[in-house]
Amino acid sequence: MEIDYSNIKVIGFDADDTLWVNETYFRDAEAEFGKLLSAFETKNKIDQELFKKELANLPLYGYGIKGFVLSMVELALELSNNTVSNKTINAILNIGKDMINKPVELLDGVETVLQELSKSYKLIVATKGDLLDQERKLKQSGLLDYFHHIEVLSDKTESNYSKLLNHLDINPSEFLMIGNSLKSDVLPLINIKAHAIHVPFHTTWIHEQVTEKETNGKAYKTLSELSEVLDILN
Repeated sequence: MEIDYSNIKVIGFDADDTLWVNETYFRDAEAEFGKLLSAFETKNKIDQELFKKELANLPLYGYGIKGFVLSMVELALELSNNTVSNKTINAILNIGKDMINKPVELLDGVETVLQELSKSYKLIVATKGDLLDQERKLKQSGLLDYFHHIEVLSDKTESNYSKLLNHLDINPSEFLMIGNSLKSDVLPLINIKAHAIHVPFHTTWIHEQVTEKETNGKAYKTLSELSEVLDILN
């Protein structure tokens, strides 16, 4: 499907797993959590129950590491029938602290792409997650100077994207979103008549996965790596 990007004036970037590594740390944390709770349940069961707990807690805690840690603590108490040791609870808290203190690892080609695109377009970040954590990562990334605006959304819904574009006085037809999640970075934009490019990351949270039926007939491109954006837009 041929897509015309000649009208684009503003480009939005997702942050986690588009600009830098993120989901890998969650998978590692889940594996560590499974080991801590191995006396109470099997690894597969723990993974399944943790996912359910995270989804149930999203309306309360939102996205990000802090909500993830609270869900782990809550599940540990439930699976152990409130007998889990203080030592294990402390270990769970340390999993979260270790995640927060991870160095920001930029994905291949990110800075080159931003350098080139910033010459011709206004660039913004539109991400979700914990505000403090995302601000920390953006600051440590060394990428802040490329962006005209940073927006940390509670969730990436059509309504929230529309509010953002209205606030910044951006016509949807002149906006392009680039991200790794079809559910969060592509489909909502297509539905509000903006543009989107999908750059998959090798690991995707189950909650972000969509069906073929949901993407059928939607006009967007999928690229194997971010640097291919330059071939399309320059």
